[in-house]
Amino acid sequence: MSIRHLRIFLKVCECNNSITGAAKQLYMTQPSVSVAIKELEKYYGISLFDRISKRLYLTEAGKQFLEYSQRISALFDDMEKGIRNWDFIGPIRVGASITIGSQFMPSYVEAFSVMHPKANVQVFIGASLQLEQKLLNNELDVAFVERPIHEASLIAEPYMEDSLAVIAPARFPFTLGEVLTKEAFRQQKFLLREHGSGTREVFEEAMERNGITINPVWEGMSTTALVNAVIHGLGIAVVPRRMVSGPLEKKLVYALEVEGIEFKRCFYITHHKDKLLTKTLESFIDLCRSYELDYPMPRYNGLF
Repeated sequence: MSIRHLRIFLKVCECNNSITGAAKQLYMTQPSVSVAIKELEKYYGISLFDRISKRLYLTEAGKQFLEYSQRISALFDDMEKGIRNWDFIGPIRVGASITIGSQFMPSYVEAFSVMHPKANVQVFIGASLQLEQKLLNNELDVAFVERPIHEASLIAEPYMEDSLAVIAPARFPFTLGEVLTKEAFRQQKFLLREHGSGTREVFEEAMERNGITINPVWEGMSTTALVNAVIHGLGIAVVPRRMVSGPLEKKLVYALEVEGIEFKRCFYITHHKDKLLTKTLESFIDLCRSYELDYPMPRYNGLF
């Protein structure tokens, strides 16, 4: 068994358990990929995949092997990068959810660049679930997300509190500061972020705690689009409060309260538990962790 076998196995899993897909991406023949998988199974005396109707499905042993393979591959990548580039400061690969990426990450990177002008910070903005997968695949060194982590192999540290605001059109029948009953809230037309976003998850958890079922009329990845839709009277939205400070002050939208319901959450700094943190990466994490104490909080003034 070699790192090559693990790479082939990981690629098959990445390609939705497809030998053909993995072979194309690895520039190998299908039989060569199949042989590598069979060699792994023979070596460990287990079946990694169930073969049903010409399709592969990970067995329970295969799922466990996938987790080990991801950890070993990530460690191997870190070793290669660290030893081969011992005297070179490589890039810091940072992920951020859409809310954190638009509100805070520009300020984090700007402040860090002043402290470390030679540092190369590469940022990827995406949904929290996507960031988790990239951490597992060692495509990111650290990620800043707005929801708890589901993967046992990832470490998540809460570092900032945040709240969501219920916003409504600044017109009849809504009034500024209005408090809705749960029943009145349930009857509204909802404009929500997409499934997989931290904002959506916080909202759905609050609804589940209160026994409320919501079927949104609008879903999307853009908070700006949601706010614009609210301004045009298409419904109400639940969005990060900091991202609507401008429209609230201009009275383009109203902030409402809901009787007995609060939308609060934490932001999290997360990385793989086996990740070797370089001094430069630790310095970046420390800056983000203490940003509220050392710098003025960034203010979002997006155009709506």
